[in-house]
Parts: sequence; structure tokens; C-alpha cells
Amino acid sequence: MKVIRSVSELRQYSIEQQSNGRVVGFVPTMGYLHEGHTSLITRASVECDVVITSLFVNPTQFAPHEDFDSYPRDFEHDYNLAKKADCDVLFVPSREEMYPYGESTSLSVGDLAYKIEGKFRPHFFDGVATVVAKLFNAALPNKAFFGQKDYQQSLVVKSLSRDMLMGVEIVVCPIVRETNGLAMSSRNKYLTDEQKDNAKILFKSLVATKEYIESGIRNRKKINAYLHDMLRRLDGLKIDYAIAADSNNLDEPNDFEEGSQVVLLIGAVLGKTRLIDNLLVKVPIEKFNEDDRFEEGL
Repeated sequence: MKVIRSVSELRQYSIEQQSNGRVVGFVPTMGYLHEGHTSLITRASVECDVVITSLFVNPTQFAPHEDFDSYPRDFEHDYNLAKKADCDVLFVPSREEMYPYGESTSLSVGDLAYKIEGKFRPHFFDGVATVVAKLFNAALPNKAFFGQKDYQQSLVVKSLSRDMLMGVEIVVCPIVRETNGLAMSSRNKYLTDEQKDNAKILFKSLVATKEYIESGIRNRKKINAYLHDMLRRLDGLKIDYAIAADSNNLDEPNDFEEGSQVVLLIGAVLGKTRLIDNLLVKVPIEKFNEDDRFEEGL
């Protein structure tokens, strides 16, 4: 596996690969890799001829009070995991390489960036959009692979690629979970063993709410209340949001249409660790009952 640290070298590498007819896959990460990341690399290696994985803790998506300085970093750990997952190139740029002229220029993807997660982290998605655009310009990928755990982020990146005519196919891959259902995250290392065990309430609440919707409940406020009630069973969990929204655009109608797809989204803080999770649900279509039709004289 090759390690590249400069944008110009990475760009030249990608151009050479594509000139030889190879499909370039890209997995952007902030490092401290886990099985969720390696599942993306493995998926990319199946769908693409060469795979580039970036390790870059992006400063522009952290607010001053957040954990940029303490965000876990371990190059040797990341190198070994990426290599084992069949990565071809590890892109490890410095802050100066990615922001050689400072951080005055940024991108915004509009309303989508300021809903839900964006209400609590209004700086976040502009920072994500900016660094992803920079990374795409450096790696020049045909496909880029993102995890569903960061659901709103995946919608932001899709919008970015589409609206800026980047031509990068965005592939969203399933969430990889711990044995207790907790979504894998680099920040899980901040949790104590007890907190990690307690954090399973997030996934349990999502599954229970999914079943609630599948029982025929389509009213958004009722669904939200049910999800909140499930989460409140864990004392000490601070809920930023726990909501149901349209999976395509995160709109929040009063009632979801039959046959539509809903995403359940959670953002919460346990101890000092912020956790996010989500689950997709298909709203059932009410079956037509012929007996009722005859009874009604139709």
C-alpha cells in the first residue's frame, strides 16, 4: 500500500489510473479506523479497481468547543487496518496541504445543512462540504463511499456532488454495529465499559420505533414521542434530537405517506460523548380488504 501526502501526487496517481481504464474508489475518513471504515474500503475494493483512503481530521467541521485537538489519531493503527482491507493508497495530507491559503473559502449546501444535526452544529456541514470538495479535487474519484451512520452527511455529499457537477457517484454503505447494536464510531473510545453497554438503548429504541411505524402509525408527532419515551429509559442520556423525517430530504410532514421511506434519527450525549444513529423504515401500505368492499356495497 502506497502512502501519499501531497495533493499534486495524489491527483497525478488518479489520472494515471483512470487513463489506463481503471475505476478509482475513494473512502474519506478522519482516521482512527474501525470495522465500519474497513467495511467501506472492502466494498470499494469490490466495486473499483483501485481504492484511495484519506486520513484527515478536518478542522473546519469542528466548533471551538468541540474535540478537534483530542480527536483520536493513530497512523500505525490506521495503516495496518487499511492495508488489511485491500486499500491501495493512503492519503495523509497535513492541514497546510489541504488549506494552503487558509480557511476563508467554504461551501454551503443550503437548507439541508441547517436541519436536525445542523441545528446543534451549524458549522458542521459547511465544513464537511468544503473538505469533501477539496478531497474530491485531490483524489478525482469515480466513486466515493460513505457510511449510513452519518445519514444527513450522506445526503449533503450527494447534494454537493450533484449540484457542483462533480460527477462522483456516492455509494452509501450499511452501518456496522457492535455486538450490542451500538453503531461503530471513532468516538466510542471515549465511553466507559458501562456507558458502552448502556448506549445500546439507541439501537433498541430505533428498532422498537420501526416496529411501531410498521404497526400502522404514520403520525410524525406520535412517532417522535414514542422514540423519545424509549430513549428516556436511560437516565443521564441527553437527547439533542430523536425524530422521524423523510429519508430523501429530511422534511417533517404531519403524517408520512403510505409506502414512503422514513429515517429515524438520533443525536444524543452520554457522559461527555456525542452519539448519533439512525434507521430506515418503510411505511406500510394498507392492504385492500375485499370483504370490506362488498360490505360497503362497492
